[in-house]
Amino acid sequence: MTAVLTKPRPIRLKGRSYLALTLTPELPLEDWLVRLDELAALSAGFFLRRPVVLDVEGIDLDRTQLRELVDELCTRNVRIMGIEGARTSLLGTDLPPAISGGRSTSDIEAPVAEPVKEAVVSESIIRSDPLPNKTTPSIIVTQPVRSGQSLFFPEGDVTIIGSVASGAEIVAGGSIHVYGTLRGRALAGTMGNASARIFCSKLEAELLAIDGFYKTAEDMEPELRGKAVQIWLEGETFKVGSLA
Repeated sequence: MTAVLTKPRPIRLKGRSYLALTLTPELPLEDWLVRLDELAALSAGFFLRRPVVLDVEGIDLDRTQLRELVDELCTRNVRIMGIEGARTSLLGTDLPPAISGGRSTSDIEAPVAEPVKEAVVSESIIRSDPLPNKTTPSIIVTQPVRSGQSLFFPEGDVTIIGSVASGAEIVAGGSIHVYGTLRGRALAGTMGNASARIFCSKLEAELLAIDGFYKTAEDMEPELRGKAVQIWLEGETFKVGSLA
């Protein structure tokens, strides 16, 4: 009997370019961060889920100052994917990698004041009814969220009266409540709210996340599938409790 040995397929490495925001800080950094806060206040979710490059060319910073600047941006939910214009000696494994060669495009339109809070859904708009007399903003969506839709509400809680289909995504700054089957992705506490929770009548989720910590379907306990549960964080650990 002849054994047939097959080589595993080689790992494929591909180059790909993406559009990213570029932040160019100015000295003094304290004043620049104040202006950045004023800009972000016009739209709480402006930097959320956007790739950002930090351009420090021509700015006299030492390694400690650069580290502190990246940390300050991280606390503001500005995730730096790369640093441009920094000396090699300033960068280490604790900082984003060096990046260069980006081509300039037209300026990204800065956010403006948002007098009306809405849930924005890709491909279509899901109408929502704001809960009255709430200190924390929240919305109620009275129809199922279909596959391919992404409901984005960074200001507060989201309540879905219906199911969330596989391939759909709910992103909330607060907690997420699903009165139906949760099959898609639910990302709660995305603005740094570690006390946010995820509630659902039937757990079939592809991915759960709270305050940047996530759990995939493969990581979920099998006995929780199909159950009514609530999920929360204790430190960096996911906790799950039954609602039945």
